[in-house]
Amino acid sequence: MSNNRRKFIHQISGLAGIALIPTSLYSCVARKNANAADLQNSFFEISLAEWSLHKALFSKKIDNLDFPVVAKKEFGISAVEYVNAFFKDKAKDTKYLNELLMRCNDNGVKNHLIMCDGEGNLGELDQAKRLQAVDNHKKWVEAAKYLGCATIRVNAYGVGTAAEVRTAAIDGLGRLGEFASSMGINVIVENHGGYSSDGSWLSGVMKSVGEKNVGTLPDFNNFCLTREGNKCVEEYDRYKGTLEMMPYAKAVSAKSIDFDEQGNCVETDYMKMLKIVKDSGFKGYVGIEYEGDKIGEYEGIKKTKVLLERVRTMIG
Repeated sequence: MSNNRRKFIHQISGLAGIALIPTSLYSCVARKNANAADLQNSFFEISLAEWSLHKALFSKKIDNLDFPVVAKKEFGISAVEYVNAFFKDKAKDTKYLNELLMRCNDNGVKNHLIMCDGEGNLGELDQAKRLQAVDNHKKWVEAAKYLGCATIRVNAYGVGTAAEVRTAAIDGLGRLGEFASSMGINVIVENHGGYSSDGSWLSGVMKSVGEKNVGTLPDFNNFCLTREGNKCVEEYDRYKGTLEMMPYAKAVSAKSIDFDEQGNCVETDYMKMLKIVKDSGFKGYVGIEYEGDKIGEYEGIKKTKVLLERVRTMIG
């Protein structure tokens, strides 16, 4: 462990770190308790996944520091899910993280999770590469702790047979989960293509890992098992997959692409899907992740929010 990492961990844990953590972090904790109380009246609250605004972010119309402000002021959403690609070099930059925390505090926004990509594959068959991937993710666990998040989202990708990748993923997730547990952070896997989009395979991995802080992030629309170019040629049943993943779910991703004239999601029956979520006993955040291109990102987010609110009211 480097001196920088020791210093970082020291800052975010123990009495010596209290004076160094901005008051905004404690405000985030207070909001977490308030949101937990809100969940007594509903089985989910709405969060916003940063990927919903990826076009605006990549085009520099907004940046990562703007995201919590946009979530609250444009959409009335008070919980956010970051994507590490939009602040890739900032995981250990406490000055940057403090600025982000201040903007959250000023706008009454809770940091919920960080989606982590580009740090290596936790289902990598090569042990050295897998261990490096575990180590690469640790800085995001630390950043999540600093920001007051509950969770990081990772990938369980690997190249090999289903059994081989399963064994590797159990090891990689178990190691990272153990580290994250010491900091009170969850590690969750999204159905993100390949074996991870097989609900039975992923739930089997979770059962074998057996760590309370290691779980799943069911995404309503990410059930493609095999692609040829940009076309999905083999898809797992999204309702079956979600049902299989829900016992381990610590968050849910409400993916949306197209809408009909009544405001319903074309590719997913939200009523059917959210009934599965509720019947599992889930209580937590359902994150909006709009990924369509027929309407603008802002409109897509708003339509998804209205749909989620409508279905939530109908289900009760």
